[in-house]
Amino acid sequence: MQRFEQEPELSYHQGYLNPNSADTLLDNLEKQLEWRQDSIHLYGRWVDIPRLQAFIADPGISYTYSGLKLTGKGFPASLESLRRRLEEEFAHPFNAVLANLYRDGQDSMGWHSDDEPELGEHPVIASISLGYSRSFKFRPKKGGASWGIELEHGSLLWMGAGVQSRWQHSLPKRARCNGPRVNLTFRHIGNF
Repeated sequence: MQRFEQEPELSYHQGYLNPNSADTLLDNLEKQLEWRQDSIHLYGRWVDIPRLQAFIADPGISYTYSGLKLTGKGFPASLESLRRRLEEEFAHPFNAVLANLYRDGQDSMGWHSDDEPELGEHPVIASISLGYSRSFKFRPKKGGASWGIELEHGSLLWMGAGVQSRWQHSLPKRARCNGPRVNLTFRHIGNF
């Protein structure tokens, strides 16, 4: 496990999933999830997000961001077991996953924080990476230098309480990345 001097509530767990488990999960999710390219409201207009996504949550749980509302229908078995493992190891409940499929290096995610009201005052995000490695960047909300980490196949990035209120993050485009990456962001959505 790697901790970061800049942010004590952030930790990186290389090899959280063993290579065979990570390969199997990636293959299953690419085939089983209902991937879609949604549009979001950004700077006064609707734009297609530059990646595919799927929302998985307990029935009746919904999540809204940038004018888009997503509703859960339940967890597939492969994600239910991973959710239970995370909850047990980190003593934190999760009832939803926003999954992102980056088809290649041209798919990306701009600067943002996961700080929507339904995530509570101090959201916790457990982010599992599968597939091709990509750079994940952070920058302080109050200004300052950005920094990053390479998220590898089967790794876990733990963004604990306070990270979303102090930092923004992004996944920039990467030239010569010709394969897919799936990112699973486990979160707890409630009535706060």
